[in-house]
Amino acid sequence: MSEPTEPRPIGVLIADDQAMIRAGLRLMLETQPDLAVVAEAADGRQAVELARAHRPDVALLDIAMPHVNGLEAARRILAANPAPRVIMLTMYDTDDNLDRSLHAGVSGFLLKGSPPEHLFAAVRSAARGEILLDPAVTGRVVDAYRRTSPPPQPPPESALTAREQQVLRLIAQGLSNAEIAAALAIAEATVSTHLNRLLAKLGLRDRAQVVRHAYETGLVRPGEPPT
Repeated sequence: MSEPTEPRPIGVLIADDQAMIRAGLRLMLETQPDLAVVAEAADGRQAVELARAHRPDVALLDIAMPHVNGLEAARRILAANPAPRVIMLTMYDTDDNLDRSLHAGVSGFLLKGSPPEHLFAAVRSAARGEILLDPAVTGRVVDAYRRTSPPPQPPPESALTAREQQVLRLIAQGLSNAEIAAALAIAEATVSTHLNRLLAKLGLRDRAQVVRHAYETGLVRPGEPPT
């Protein structure tokens, strides 16, 4: 009888123009047995090339990089098929950076001063297809939605079942698939099924677009507690 194989580590690409930042990120990530750094890039152009060559599961991109900035690099990387998940890293939690990052379709937004636990959680969440924002900027993301979004329109609720609407609201409120499963007393695989169906019905690509859709349509409002 063959020995059970260990699950493959999550492959991570690090892109930052500061060598010390790259080294620090690598040291932190390599303390986790389920995370592995597969490549390092010193600018956005190199990040795009290395993402194509190494096909990481998750790309950690600094926003302010030379040649090609992190946001443009994210757009190019996410245009690949299949595309890795992308997490933006920055020293500056400006509203413009937040809004442009989420509209680019990234799976996470982290401040460089965040504790390692936030970094690990963001990488794992992104690899699962979920979105995780730094707790320090979540409120500002909501404010950015309110400022930049058009007046709320009634969501196309008729296109979704009642359960799909529940799942959509909980995703928009930041819950993971496991947390949604516990809240609704259903299997985590069932949550994934509902998520895939609502993405198809609403023409959305990923969890980041679900969050934007929920706030733009008024289905979820800032400060609303999970239901």
